[in-house]
Amino acid sequence: MIKHIVCWQLIEENKLENALAIKTALEELNGKIDGLITIEVGTNAPNTPANNWDIVLYSEFESLDALNNYQVHALHKAAGAIIKPLTTNRVCVDYEV
Repeated sequence: MIKHIVCWQLIEENKLENALAIKTALEELNGKIDGLITIEVGTNAPNTPANNWDIVLYSEFESLDALNNYQVHALHKAAGAIIKPLTTNRVCVDYEV
C-alpha cells in the first residue's frame, strides 16, 4: 500500500471558500479511480501557528502503479485545475507500508 500525503498553502484571498472548493474537488474522487482506497481532506484548525499549512490530503493506494495511474487520470487532472490557482505552495510525501 502507498500513502500519499499532500499539503498546500492557500492564496490569501477567500481562504475559507477556496479550502472548501479544494476539499470538494478532491473528495469527489473517492470511489471513482481504480486503486484509490481512501481519500480524506482536512483544513488547518483555527488558532494554530501562522506557519502551518492550510489544507491537507491524506490518501491510500493499492500500489505505486495505482498512485501513478491516479496522477494522470482525467478526474485527478480536473481537480488539479481547480487547486493550482488557489494555492501558493505544495509539499508531498509518498511512502509504502
